[in-house]
Amino acid sequence: MTAGTRSLEDSFATVPVPQGAGFWRRLAAFVGPGWLVAVGYMDPGNWATDIAGGSAFGYALLSVVLLSNLMAIILQSLSARLGIGAGLDLAQACRRRTSRPVAIVLWVLAEVAIVACDLAEVLGTAIALKLLFGLPLVWGVVITGLDVFLILALQRFGFRRLEAFIASLLLIIAGCFALELFWAGPDWAAAAAGLVPRAEIVTNPAMLYIAIGILGATVMPHNLYLHSSIVQTRAYGSSEAQRRDALKLATIDSTVALGLAFFINAAILVLAAATFHTAGRTDIAEIEDAHRLLAPMLGVGAASAVFAIALLASGQNSTVTGTLAGQIVMEGFLDIRLPVWLRRLVTRGIAIVPAVLVVAASGDRGATDLLVLSQVVLSLQLPFAVIPLVAFTASRGLMGAFAAPRWLVVLAWAITAIIVALNGYLIRGYIAG
Repeated sequence: MTAGTRSLEDSFATVPVPQGAGFWRRLAAFVGPGWLVAVGYMDPGNWATDIAGGSAFGYALLSVVLLSNLMAIILQSLSARLGIGAGLDLAQACRRRTSRPVAIVLWVLAEVAIVACDLAEVLGTAIALKLLFGLPLVWGVVITGLDVFLILALQRFGFRRLEAFIASLLLIIAGCFALELFWAGPDWAAAAAGLVPRAEIVTNPAMLYIAIGILGATVMPHNLYLHSSIVQTRAYGSSEAQRRDALKLATIDSTVALGLAFFINAAILVLAAATFHTAGRTDIAEIEDAHRLLAPMLGVGAASAVFAIALLASGQNSTVTGTLAGQIVMEGFLDIRLPVWLRRLVTRGIAIVPAVLVVAASGDRGATDLLVLSQVVLSLQLPFAVIPLVAFTASRGLMGAFAAPRWLVVLAWAITAIIVALNGYLIRGYIAG
């Protein structure tokens, strides 16, 4: 492959954009990549922190969910800017703009993050299969290896069909939680008040720790690689005016999709607050405990099943986007291409082996600990994706006229500093037990 290799070459510029059409028709052509990105903001790793926050502190941490979502919107807009403005995905930019040793280190860290993310997807899907069908976790973990065939089948029908599949599952998740909220009947005035930050979040160590967990589980490093690539599946043209229009439409797409992600994360926290916190069950912090108690505490037999269906849809969605991110990272950093099925089997195999061993040896509790550990690994890798992204999009030498404006660069560096500092605090707390 040459230095000019396109990102996701088989899908590059395969979605037509009607030039000269009205705003809504052009926007419709760009709807899709943002939905794939939104998947990473509502994966099983987010569920545990949202449940813990809602059950322990009611609606108070909704402001943290909102703040983390706003941070994500800024970072994903920079990811789209890199793909459209420089014509490079983040992995390609790292390979071309850093020394060989630095690029290798960044590649290894990105691969570790993708494996950690895949591990969370494996465990989330396995837990959902257990909750729905009573399947032992070990067998659920093994069965998740078969979803490689789902990915292959979807990709045969083109990128637009893949996006439609993702969007359908996201709507199922949203519908499930809309039902749960209807049954739970939360205090909406208290929930609205929870959107306003309060000093107690910083002064209360227990609240601060869960707040940091919510922030740490929100911004996923693989999403920054993913978004910078998949925006280039649109055939938006090469002129500056066309690319500026593409950047505007891609940013709208990701912002709206992340708005849906905010609704789902907020819904999980609100559900936990309305169901568990108000009943004095402030100790609920695990997905399986929440599932077990939802039906009896809400008095609705279907509540637990609907919760598990949403979890299964979340795990499957994350599987698809994790596959794409893995392909983008390997091709971008190493400039080599592997068949998608082989790439998927390798990453899924690396995730399944430790999951099977831990679950077989430690049971369900081991699965929960492994899920938490996967989020810590993702937190460790996050600075090595965010810092290059902000630096590249601020560079006029790389971005030209599409370099981020100064106000956006300052805001992005401030967000980066907050995320890095809080993730460091979270990791220190995890190590200290």
